[in-house]
Amino acid sequence: MWGVVSQKVLAQSLQRLRPAASAWRGFASGTKEINVREALNSALDEEMSADPKVFLMGEEVGEYQGAYKISKGLLEKYGPERVLDTPITEAGFTGIGVGAAYYGLKPIVEFMTFNFSMQAIDHIINSAAKSNYMSAGQISVPIVFRGPNGAAAGVGAQHSHCYAAWYASCPGLKVLSPYSSEDARGLLKAAIRDPDPVVFLENELLYGESFPVSDEVLDSSFCIPIGKAKIEREGKDVTITAFSKMVGYALKAAETLEKEGISAEVINLRSIRPLDRATINSSVRKTGRLVTVEEGFPQHGVGAEICTSVVEDSFGYLDAPVERITGADVPMPYAANLERMAVPQVNSLLFFYC
Repeated sequence: MWGVVSQKVLAQSLQRLRPAASAWRGFASGTKEINVREALNSALDEEMSADPKVFLMGEEVGEYQGAYKISKGLLEKYGPERVLDTPITEAGFTGIGVGAAYYGLKPIVEFMTFNFSMQAIDHIINSAAKSNYMSAGQISVPIVFRGPNGAAAGVGAQHSHCYAAWYASCPGLKVLSPYSSEDARGLLKAAIRDPDPVVFLENELLYGESFPVSDEVLDSSFCIPIGKAKIEREGKDVTITAFSKMVGYALKAAETLEKEGISAEVINLRSIRPLDRATINSSVRKTGRLVTVEEGFPQHGVGAEICTSVVEDSFGYLDAPVERITGADVPMPYAANLERMAVPQVNSLLFFYC
């Protein structure tokens, strides 16, 4: 167990956090492309500049500038009191982060992979998620738990689990999962500003992927509302819901289906909890069909919750049974060929029309 830190010592440590003067980074006018890594980095930078209570902590976030370079340049700009390198002890630094949130600060806790958040799940669930309710609203816990989630490439079962369904089943948490650079930037800003604990599930394979963004997205005031899905592509024949990397697969499948005369509507969930049931059900009532896509396991998954929502609210509009496309019900294999078979591919989204 992590040692008990006296209130006096913790207070003295946290009082050292000071505002850091930093102008918002400028971007060229007009639409441009930035990758997801840059979007996350700029969101962190702007929120740390705007609010001196925001700080980042985790393994290698400072001197190494992040295992995936998400925190590049932040240590130099804000100093070691706001960009804190921690020991390899998730239970320890997550507990400190939750305590700092109790104190009124706004910690951002980075996990090198969300599989490692299992070491800290007691703090995430029992200390962060439940405190506002159990204190009758007296204790707010404004903390963000972020890092890569789901399958990467050749990293085995202990680095490839999707935790969206796990955390989304817990009252008191909000769970977000971005796909594009716009999602990453707008949702992370919303998460940092939110008064409740937020689990922010990124995807390692998306960090280097670039997306076009508008001037509005690049503005420092830009923020995406939590709990609102985005219709990435409109259609009339079938609704496909997805989140994170699977949104890209769904869009590619929709392009293939279009060549066959099938019009697919693709919904980027963005928010796993709260779930935008209204947008999902409105789409299904238009198309009459639903396919859900996720990397996670089939049993008790995000897709299962979406299907239940549609059966409860829009059963009479369905023209065919709902379909769930998920990862295989096995721990992730290490071998590349088996790994591909264990997670959905673009062709997996086409079988229901074969």
